[in-house]
Amino acid sequence: MISTLLVANRGEIACRVFRTCRDLGIATVAVHSDADEDALHTRGADAAVRLPGAAPAETYLRGDLVVKAAVAAGADAVHPGYGFLSENAGFARAVLDAGLVWVGPPPEAIEAMASKTRAKELMGVRSLEKVTEDDLPVLVKAAAGGGGRGMRVVRRLADLDAERDAARAEAASAFGDGEVFVEPYLEGGRHVEVQILADAHGTVWTLGTRDCSLQRRHQKVIEEAPAPGLPGELEQELYELAVRAARAVDYTGAGTVEFLVAGGRAHFLEMNTRLQVEHPVTEAVFGVDLVALQIRIAEGHALDPSPPPARGHAIEARLYAEDPARDWAPQTGVLHRLAVPGGVRLDTGYADGDAVGVHYDPMIAKAVAHAPTRAEAARRLAGALERAAVHGPVTNRDLLVRSLRHEEFAAGRMDTGFYDRHLARLTEPAPDPYAPLAAALAGAQGRSRFGGWRNVPSQPQVKRYLMAGEEHEARYRHTRAGLAAEADGVRVVHADADTVVLEADGVRRRYAVARHGDRVWAGTAALTELPRFPDPAAQRAPGSLLAPMPGTVVRVADGLAEGAAVRAGDPLLWLEAMKMEHKITAPVTGTLSALHVAPGRQVEVGALLAVVEAHQEEQ
Repeated sequence: MISTLLVANRGEIACRVFRTCRDLGIATVAVHSDADEDALHTRGADAAVRLPGAAPAETYLRGDLVVKAAVAAGADAVHPGYGFLSENAGFARAVLDAGLVWVGPPPEAIEAMASKTRAKELMGVRSLEKVTEDDLPVLVKAAAGGGGRGMRVVRRLADLDAERDAARAEAASAFGDGEVFVEPYLEGGRHVEVQILADAHGTVWTLGTRDCSLQRRHQKVIEEAPAPGLPGELEQELYELAVRAARAVDYTGAGTVEFLVAGGRAHFLEMNTRLQVEHPVTEAVFGVDLVALQIRIAEGHALDPSPPPARGHAIEARLYAEDPARDWAPQTGVLHRLAVPGGVRLDTGYADGDAVGVHYDPMIAKAVAHAPTRAEAARRLAGALERAAVHGPVTNRDLLVRSLRHEEFAAGRMDTGFYDRHLARLTEPAPDPYAPLAAALAGAQGRSRFGGWRNVPSQPQVKRYLMAGEEHEARYRHTRAGLAAEADGVRVVHADADTVVLEADGVRRRYAVARHGDRVWAGTAALTELPRFPDPAAQRAPGSLLAPMPGTVVRVADGLAEGAAVRAGDPLLWLEAMKMEHKITAPVTGTLSALHVAPGRQVEVGALLAVVEAHQEEQ
């Protein structure tokens, strides 16, 4: 029996495993980088061991340090979570060699399946060795890991080498393994996967299907179980292929076999030899705790002959700290408040007041709704997200709500090209016209017009806000009866520092208002209060390239130096932030007049990276 378990991971998945351990009476040990010294998973464990440094390569990817931490803390078992070392056979062997229980599949099974190239060979599928024009489009893909990292779609043969190099660098940073391969890119297919669970006594469960087709930049955004609308014969084929993959490598523990379903056929993609991020939807439908079952299997227990029956439908949405108005750049900052209405499961690695940093994945939380039908689950999840309080960095919350309500999703007709077709429309700004006024009225509370300054009652006060990437203005005035809106047809029913009630066209709207610095949340709208007079120091020369996020400069284009001629769209340098590489390109055709960074330089958001002076004819 396991008595003390170390989770070789961080954030949401570490907190998730600890929750099950507490239910089972198992003591917990966390490992943490310096950046995670006060993170929720560190605070929530019974014991914690420091891994010196901040970058994943120095900390969570150092298997030797993690094993030493487990031994030092008196743990007798290690759970890898997902990502980092979860599919590293060498790490699994090191855990076993230290006399600890490995809560995962045998190292030999990881070796056979964790490398997507070897897994495809085992399943009779080969990657492309030499790519020609006839093979396009193709997908460059990391052999290890997942989460959309180390993946690039290539549509022009001339781009292949550069995209392969970028994928290698990203994969090495995220997983400690830079191996990549190339395979055909099938457009218009659905990403469908099968959850398996196997014990050491010969039983293999298939716990239904999941659909993970809604992906942006190859990163899953919304997942659900079961996959809707699959023909019975195809579903049975998926189950048989998944069991075949598990038995081929004497698999034990939890795993996921992924397929691309296109043209009524299933194409094997890979087998993930770990727990998946989206495992909660399967737990909801089958009424099981997959982490508890992983632990029972690691302790040598046998599964029941067959899994419990499926019940209802579950949908999960991933809430990311990213800004759609800035090309989805990851966002950092303090998460002041995160609250989702009841009836929805929330898995997160953050508590109110925690900081979302630059070193790791930008996912803040996963919200999961379960209901008797798919339509009810989608409605419940969309409504909960829409009403959620998310006070902190900009997120993809609006995208999630609109996706769940999109007619194509509602009909179950989505595929992996969903966001290619609909992203622009799904991210069109739809600002609440009354939110700036609510923010301004709440901010006006406590400002006496007879104090250190005097305001003429008839003169309107003006506040400017940035909301949904656009500037908005709110006008109000002080009267003897209180605050009044300077907007036709709008009446102030109530206004205090926390709550504003407005009436427009006979409809009353109540806004809960919260303020942190220059950021204001009115209802679900996030606003940034703009200064009355712009700061002259903030003005930049035309052609200035500013860091869209805090991060590290990992590469500069070959031969790039001040005075070099560049063309609009040319890649100039690459930033790494939150385990992803972000390309910075020339905004215009011209001359690089200044280059302020070099590889290894850390920059803050808004830092001046370079300046490109446009050629005269382009100015």
